[in-house]
Amino acid sequence: MVDADFLSLPLKATADAAISAARSAGASHVDVRIERTRTGLLQLRDAKPETQTDDSVYGIGVRVIVDGAWGFSSAPEVTLDSAKKLALTAVAMAKTSKPLSLEFVELVPESVYADQVWTSSYKIDPFTVSDSEKISRLADLSSKLLSSKSVNHAQAYVMYVKEQKFYADSYGTSTTQQRIRTHGQIDAISVGDHGFESMRTLAQPAGYGWEWMGNDVWNWDNEIAELPELLAGKVAAPSVEPGRYDLVIHPSNLWLTIHESIGHATELDRAVGYEANYAGTSFATPDKLGTLKYGTELMNITGDRLTEHGLSTVGFDDEGVAAQKWDIVKDGILVGYQLDRRIAAIVGKDRSNGCAFADSPSHIPIQRMPNVSLQSNPTGPDLDGLISSVENGILIKGDNSWSIDMQRYNFQFTGQQFHHIKNGKIVGQLKDVAYQATTTDFWGSMVNVGGPSTYVLGGAFNCGKAQPGQVAAVSHGCPAAVFQNINVLNTVAEAGA
Repeated sequence: MVDADFLSLPLKATADAAISAARSAGASHVDVRIERTRTGLLQLRDAKPETQTDDSVYGIGVRVIVDGAWGFSSAPEVTLDSAKKLALTAVAMAKTSKPLSLEFVELVPESVYADQVWTSSYKIDPFTVSDSEKISRLADLSSKLLSSKSVNHAQAYVMYVKEQKFYADSYGTSTTQQRIRTHGQIDAISVGDHGFESMRTLAQPAGYGWEWMGNDVWNWDNEIAELPELLAGKVAAPSVEPGRYDLVIHPSNLWLTIHESIGHATELDRAVGYEANYAGTSFATPDKLGTLKYGTELMNITGDRLTEHGLSTVGFDDEGVAAQKWDIVKDGILVGYQLDRRIAAIVGKDRSNGCAFADSPSHIPIQRMPNVSLQSNPTGPDLDGLISSVENGILIKGDNSWSIDMQRYNFQFTGQQFHHIKNGKIVGQLKDVAYQATTTDFWGSMVNVGGPSTYVLGGAFNCGKAQPGQVAAVSHGCPAAVFQNINVLNTVAEAGA
């Protein structure tokens, strides 16, 4: 349920005042967002508190279309008078920008959703948990690491966000939403004659409350118990011999490859050139829709804003569009994109698939990534089954550094854990591993996709886009999968080259 104190605010009356003022001043479209976002952060070093913050952003944003031109204005003051002034300012800005506009802005239609309320799926609001309980949990996990001889230092981190948003537009839609997300991470660090090595937990950020930091959803205690031995193994591991390997990529690593090589590449505003000045373009241009062979027939990628606990999951986007699910890649072929209402109109689509989002009331909604996920093979093997299919390869777990070009085509990724596979069995760890490919060669090498038991929802809090810059949280679910004959680099040798 949405917090009572947010629901008690004069949300509808304030939005109605802005809509009425903007319509009277000549706007053909008006939408209003009243948002309150609270972000908490706690960091411990060696089981002792190091950093703690608790920030809130509150305000109202009014967006209009006047004679095919955008206008926008925002303020932290949420009152009827402020709303009216913002509406008039937004209209004035639209009229001022009209002579400079290169396109006539239109939005595809959407059904009207009046007085809708939606909340994300969580159990414990992290802001109701005492600071002492949060610190105690992270300190306990850190102390367990520090009790091991192989661990010299431990860093623990948790971020938790509560986002509340009221939306109303001039067509009659009004929605009130609340979602919570949590990200925890623990790093074990080894320092000695070998230099510096680290190993961190594989737990992914997700749309959970404080229950995420217990053991019911993700078993932190088990992972912490395993981390010292994994770190010691990494310290003693040989550096990888560069060459071609079959890779078994765990979801804790593969989610990031999906994000960079598919998620960003299939943002339609980017693919048609609207992000070229800042974030780049995409090799997956609209002329290739329905024909581009993105990968093997095992590749089925969906976009959605419906997945339970997804970081992009909502009831309605920031243009009043109801959440949906759709195909992006089907049987290896590019078949869909991410759309907001403006981009949908530009390319002649009948409807947006609900990908508009603004990260604060002071920013205008733009097309942002939904949950973009690789579907598991319903009859696919478990992780051991995938490993057993590989003669000479590497199992990669956990994300780390990455690099990809501005068209989302040439890339390189590293990871946290690298387990050497020989004749279908793990024989030890490796280190200094990076894998390199082009997007279509990589996904075209996917020869085995794990079953539902290997599926994990990964993601990040900090996907960046746009000018001025905006940050969005996004999830990418996927199973483990096998990629054949991939070029593996030695990162130490590359750095010294």
